[in-house]
Amino acid sequence: MADTRRMKRYAVAAGRAFTLGLLALLDAFLVVLVLLSTILTFGMGMIFLFMPTTRLLRSRVTFARRLNGVWIGSRIEPSYLPPPPPPKPQPDGWYRHERQLYKTPRWPAWNNRLKWMLSDPATWRDALWLLLNPIIGGVLLLLPFSAVVYGLARMWFWHPVVTPLAAVLAVGGVFATPWLLRFYGWWNHLLLAPTARSVLAGRVHKLDQVRLDAVDSQAAELRRIERDLHDGAQARLVAIGMTLGAVEELMDKDPAAAKALLAKSREASSTALTELRDLVRGIHPPVLAERGLGDAVRALALDSPLKVAVTVDLKSRPDSPVESAAYFSISELLTNAVRHGGADRAWVDISGQGRTLRVTVTDDGSGGADPSRGSGLNGIERRLAAFDGVLALSSPPGGPTTATLDLPYALPTPQTGKAPSMPKWKHAVVALGWGIGWLPLFPQGLVAMFLKIFGASERSWFVALYLPEPLQWPLMVFNVFLGLTLYGLAVGLPLTHARKHAIAQTTPAHLEAGGCVV
Repeated sequence: MADTRRMKRYAVAAGRAFTLGLLALLDAFLVVLVLLSTILTFGMGMIFLFMPTTRLLRSRVTFARRLNGVWIGSRIEPSYLPPPPPPKPQPDGWYRHERQLYKTPRWPAWNNRLKWMLSDPATWRDALWLLLNPIIGGVLLLLPFSAVVYGLARMWFWHPVVTPLAAVLAVGGVFATPWLLRFYGWWNHLLLAPTARSVLAGRVHKLDQVRLDAVDSQAAELRRIERDLHDGAQARLVAIGMTLGAVEELMDKDPAAAKALLAKSREASSTALTELRDLVRGIHPPVLAERGLGDAVRALALDSPLKVAVTVDLKSRPDSPVESAAYFSISELLTNAVRHGGADRAWVDISGQGRTLRVTVTDDGSGGADPSRGSGLNGIERRLAAFDGVLALSSPPGGPTTATLDLPYALPTPQTGKAPSMPKWKHAVVALGWGIGWLPLFPQGLVAMFLKIFGASERSWFVALYLPEPLQWPLMVFNVFLGLTLYGLAVGLPLTHARKHAIAQTTPAHLEAGGCVV
């Protein structure tokens, strides 16, 4: 059974390698098209050809990224810089691009997209990958297939030395296919994976959008506070002042009436104080600032008309803005459960998973909650977006409703900022590549090819020249690729390791609350 699965795995790997190799060879036609378009664009000024060619190139590279994730198991995210925003008109209705004015946004938008594609380093990395892919992908992935075909073909022309060697070469090609696929996936990842600059640019673009949403939410919150103060506490304080003025006039004339008005003023002041306390709780509850998220949610559960069970498992306390966002999101979900779901019970689970703060709110209401039909859930999503948080909602008709809030990088951990060392096996591969990569590449590969082409009689220690004629060129080609592979690993492994650390430095873990400062 295990042998069957192993053979199936090798067969699948061989089929995928053969397909990817053919696609890489077919990329040669796309290379010709891209080179022709480049000559016409920059040599003859036909700039209108650049964007369609770039879109075609990006479509091919996007397909390669998808296949790399599905077939090789190494998912590659897009590495392009964020597209430019649509042009905005001036107060006079015209659109400006540098020193030119346009009546419509068509040409400013076209110029902005052209500049975006030209200045994006990922465009030229895609072009370099396409230029090298027929060589790296085509030859590398079709080499085992060629070895198998050659081995099978030699079976029909028996030779006591060549045929066994061809059979060994064919078997070696089959067993080497999964490793060649992994190398090809690493090669794609090296050229097509996002760089630290593109990741940071995407973060900045997202934070710009989050900042605009946060500014709008902040303005709406200020308007709400102003309205509550104007309609509530301010009106009561004005009424208390008028009542006290009437008390002054009645103090000598009608002490009983003055005493009754003073009692009303005391009740009004108590009511105004209660409203001010409620308003302060709506801005930032004191219990949240003093005792943290868990106790604040427990206090919220006591005030809720629902029977709420609260479970808290936090080893560290989140930052104050994160606590506030989580608290008000929970409050909104419990309010929705009462107002729209008709629930009787609710369960709130707050836990930490690594650096992620996860909150799950479940109620036994009627279900059917939909973010597209109400502003409450949309408000929660906007509130969480400032911290890269997401809201996952499950609310089938009839209930129950389960809302899960995930806030990544919300819980603090010590940051050393020091790049982690490469594993020992990577150090060994790098040392091996620099140490012996020259041997198969130059003397056993390129030099042997040179001697073979010019018909030199000196064989010296060039192993390939001692083999039978049909095996000489395959071995020399194999030596060249082996040397290039060793040098590629020696150069690429440290670069990949350093890039992973650089990208990690630009993730939200190192931009603590970067999206919540407005």
